[in-house]
Amino acid sequence: MEIHLDHYDDDTTRIPNFADTAEYITEQEQPDMSTLDEAIKQLLAIEGSTGAAVVDYSSGMALAQGGSPGFDLGVAAAGNSNVVTAKLRTMADLSLDSDIEDILITLGTQYHLINVLNSSGSKGLFVYLVLDRTFANLALARHKLKNLAKDITV
Repeated sequence: MEIHLDHYDDDTTRIPNFADTAEYITEQEQPDMSTLDEAIKQLLAIEGSTGAAVVDYSSGMALAQGGSPGFDLGVAAAGNSNVVTAKLRTMADLSLDSDIEDILITLGTQYHLINVLNSSGSKGLFVYLVLDRTFANLALARHKLKNLAKDITV
């Protein structure tokens, strides 16, 4: 048996297909396993965005995060989980039968947007977006966040 090593481009990863060891699939042919990472990239592409995270509000854990907002996104994710759960609890106490769309926290130099995900594939999650007030258009950022958030599932 003779083994030949093929030469591949550096940007292509070859992965054996175990159904037939003679076959190989490229990285582009794999199922996309990084939807949360892609969502973070798209969120960070919003003008003025400095940080983004997708957070499980029951645990406070960031499932994905990125950017450099000037503070620890993991700590912010946990703290904002308390904001979301407190608001949900208050809504239940008031018998309000509605979903939270977003929560805006305005700071001197930043906007913090929290978009609570309400679809069946993302229940219990929220998107946390940090914007620099100098560069962000709040209305446009909210619009883009709303459109991106509806496609996030886990």
